[in-house]
Amino acid sequence: MATTIETTPDETVPDGEPVVELKATGKAYGNIRALHGVSLAVHPGKVTCVLGDNGAGKSTLIKIISGLHQHTEGEFLVDNAPVRFTTPREALDKGIATVYQDLAVVPLMPVWRNFFLGSEMTKGPWPLRRLDIEKMKKTADEELRNMGIVLDDLNQPIGTLSGGQRQSVAIARAVFFGARVLILDEPTAALGVKQSGVVLKYIAAARDRGLGVIFITHNPHHAYMVGDHFSVLRLGTMELSAARDQVSLEELTNHMAGGTELAALKHELAQVRGVDVEELPEEEDLTATTPEGTHS
Repeated sequence: MATTIETTPDETVPDGEPVVELKATGKAYGNIRALHGVSLAVHPGKVTCVLGDNGAGKSTLIKIISGLHQHTEGEFLVDNAPVRFTTPREALDKGIATVYQDLAVVPLMPVWRNFFLGSEMTKGPWPLRRLDIEKMKKTADEELRNMGIVLDDLNQPIGTLSGGQRQSVAIARAVFFGARVLILDEPTAALGVKQSGVVLKYIAAARDRGLGVIFITHNPHHAYMVGDHFSVLRLGTMELSAARDQVSLEELTNHMAGGTELAALKHELAQVRGVDVEELPEEEDLTATTPEGTHS
């Protein structure tokens, strides 16, 4: 099935107060600290990229913002007001939507049915109300087109779409149902180069429509293509927090790849036969950026 991408010019969203903000936020499970002292601000019309390896704390961060878990230290603010969500529904009511990697779609159901899954439109008097299929199909088509997604057949099972297309439908669905902050959990992790490009295109489209996007990824190259601000987590703490004009792709890649630890071991690694340390950065070059994104 062919998919074409249409783009329309959007007005630039001016900088404003953050919709979501974490201030020295942390989460402990008994004696285990999964997250500690993390500060993050999500502005409308901006893509905030959160990078980190497995076990860095990305999942815990998502769970706090999406209402699955409560923070145990620091502050969590939405529209400058402290919040402590107890369920994901409370986060959704505040306009915070999460698109997980598995997408939670029903593969054999049509695209339009998945678009309204759990929030179906109905018509007719009670108790004879029934699904308003035509309205749902028309609305789904319009909303997908508004995001630049044109599908040949909305009756096609969503499971027959490519991974990138399914991610794009999920993004468009979140926008339609009123998301102001969109959390994307590793949306390109299981995709090839071309399909990853499709998803990145729609992340940029969501940003251009004024949403604040939190892009969780372990791929610095994908992050740098669309990101406005970059945060690198390591072992539950914020190792780097910098705006796009404060960090290069090479620096971001070094932080993501554990460059600080490797640089600290540079002398020892040089003694190991077959290990080339010439390309490793110096430790002081990687530690010159503070967690607030300023350079010492």
